[in-house]
Amino acid sequence: MLTNLRLADFRCFEQLRFEPAPGTNFLIGANAQGKTSILEAACVVARLQSPRTTALSEIVRHNRPGSAIDAHFSETHLHFRYEPPRRTLAIDSVAQTGTADYLRAARVAWFSNDDMEIIRGSASKRRRAIDFLCSQLDSVHLRHLRAYDRALRSRNSLLKDARPRREIEAFDPILAEHGDLLTAARSEAAIALAPLIAQAVHDIGGNEESVATRYLSGCEGPLMQALTATRAEETRLRQTLAGPHRDDLAIELDGMEAARFASEGQQRTLAIALKLAQTRLIMARTGQTPLLLIDDVFGELDPLRRGNLLSHLPADSQRLITTTHLDWLDSSLQGAVFRLENFHLSAITVPS
Repeated sequence: MLTNLRLADFRCFEQLRFEPAPGTNFLIGANAQGKTSILEAACVVARLQSPRTTALSEIVRHNRPGSAIDAHFSETHLHFRYEPPRRTLAIDSVAQTGTADYLRAARVAWFSNDDMEIIRGSASKRRRAIDFLCSQLDSVHLRHLRAYDRALRSRNSLLKDARPRREIEAFDPILAEHGDLLTAARSEAAIALAPLIAQAVHDIGGNEESVATRYLSGCEGPLMQALTATRAEETRLRQTLAGPHRDDLAIELDGMEAARFASEGQQRTLAIALKLAQTRLIMARTGQTPLLLIDDVFGELDPLRRGNLLSHLPADSQRLITTTHLDWLDSSLQGAVFRLENFHLSAITVPS
């Protein structure tokens, strides 16, 4: 449970302190006040990733050298500081040279209207979503992903410059080592998610639509063999043609591609169901209920789906929910209410 969050030079905030209550917390305020940034900070300090950007330099307040986030998850104090390109981590004031222990402290689930892009956007959106899940199931997943991405960028640069094959193929063992591990982790997670997504669609939509998800690998068989098989074509096209950077997750509704044939309401339900399924898988695999970061989602749902989602969130979860108003709120849901105005956060209602 998150008990304290402190920001310094993060996004629009010079300083901010937030002490959420157990259970449900509402952050209300006008647009462009920084509500989403507070949720983003909780995600960054816990998972070392932002759900909004792949470039952490964007979290640093304008004209400042770096950002700092401190958070207490139960009795554990996490410290994160980012001064591009240097990152500093600490657990209970003890500096960390690696990330494995740090990433075991807290898990999170991020719900946002932008999740619609996972359903109808490019394959990179779906890869990023499944990697965010895999990194919470296995703390070394990010290490493999970053090693693969570094090797891929270098290899593609050499291909683009038409460098000798021996230089290009020097990166093949690195790609194969980390790529095969990424493929195995993503494939296993996708298989485990499939029935959970189908159940979550039923829970939220309350209907009997048939949902199917399939993992689509970016290569057939071991990556080293695929690199050899595509050698001539990648030399011609000057890019790496096989590997997990070409993976995708097929999502079908009633046997049809959801991105093309599902309605906007169905796509929204699928996106939320995917995140609810991820939450349930994290709980099943780690025994830890993730912090739920829910960014302006409920105001966009019809009453049926809103009520169904609320009733199917983990009962013991802590929830940070942003919204511009609480007109949609059912009287049965109680929680702490905080108002954000002029980048200042104040408690309005805190349950006893």
